[in-house]
Amino acid sequence: MSLYKKVATIGGRFFKLKTLFKYGFNYSPMYRRSTAKVIEVSEDLLEVKIKLPISYKNRNYVNSIFGGSMFSAVDPIPMVQLINLLDDDYVVWDKSAEVFFKKPAKEDLYARFTYTTEELDSIKQQVSEKNEIEILKNTVLTNKNETTIFCEVKKTIYVANKSYYKQKRKQARTTLK
Repeated sequence: MSLYKKVATIGGRFFKLKTLFKYGFNYSPMYRRSTAKVIEVSEDLLEVKIKLPISYKNRNYVNSIFGGSMFSAVDPIPMVQLINLLDDDYVVWDKSAEVFFKKPAKEDLYARFTYTTEELDSIKQQVSEKNEIEILKNTVLTNKNETTIFCEVKKTIYVANKSYYKQKRKQARTTLK
């Protein structure tokens, strides 16, 4: 069990999941380095909002937000959000990502991450039928009023039935021997 999972398990006894998610990200060294902050998490964890303020910590040579900061601000959230929305019967991994820089960002950026209950039901149904699937999540970094897109990140997320995944890994290890 990872350190983050242990903290969430223990913290869950005292705090709401949305509170743990928000402050867990905001105080985590791996996320703090992106210079972004989780600013809002819905009660049901279906929606998460972040802010990436422009600052001396993330300005690049041409005085706009460094592309690495944009990507790292959005990278972990869809996967961790989905892990927390599904139960422990599932394995969730980031598989790939594509980043498209649309415009230099010289102002604070915002992103919203959403899942719907219908989407979660579909994921569960597909995994029950196929044992493993890949889903695509698209995130855009925009200005505050969401009128200008500065960056788009397309992520492929792997989701599998946990017992199927363990068996698959076990078979892969024996094949390698």
